[in-house]
Amino acid sequence: MKATAILTLISGVAFFFGCQGQRPADDPEKLKVVLLSYFDGIKNKDFKKMTDATTDDFVLYEMGRVWNNDSVFKEMKKFPYTVIYKFDNFKITADQQSGHMTYFNHGDFAFDSTRQSFDWIESAAFRKTDEGWKMNFLHITERYSPVAPQK
Repeated sequence: MKATAILTLISGVAFFFGCQGQRPADDPEKLKVVLLSYFDGIKNKDFKKMTDATTDDFVLYEMGRVWNNDSVFKEMKKFPYTVIYKFDNFKITADQQSGHMTYFNHGDFAFDSTRQSFDWIESAAFRKTDEGWKMNFLHITERYSPVAPQK
């Protein structure tokens, strides 16, 4: 009888802790929605949309510069532009509280009469908040193909 009680207790504890590690991951597409909303905010100069997509401590590393939302907004106000973004090659992981993604971003900008295209390799980190998923970190670097050495 005593052995059965101990075996039951051990089985119950093992079952409890076994179930703790099997929480299902959150839907990675939710993170993509947040990211695309942020870039839609850039496209439309919608600072509220950008802020709504990010945490209060959001940081952006872009090709050697460190930004937060305020510094990004100030820079965006300086230049009239239009932009069209295209994203591909998403790799997304998420658990219940955090997520990460890498992807390629192509931007076609028009500054007055000047047109310029950019290709970037980007990564973003996300945190689940009381309001839902928010981006807390974005890293952007220029994407290019290395030049073959000349003979």
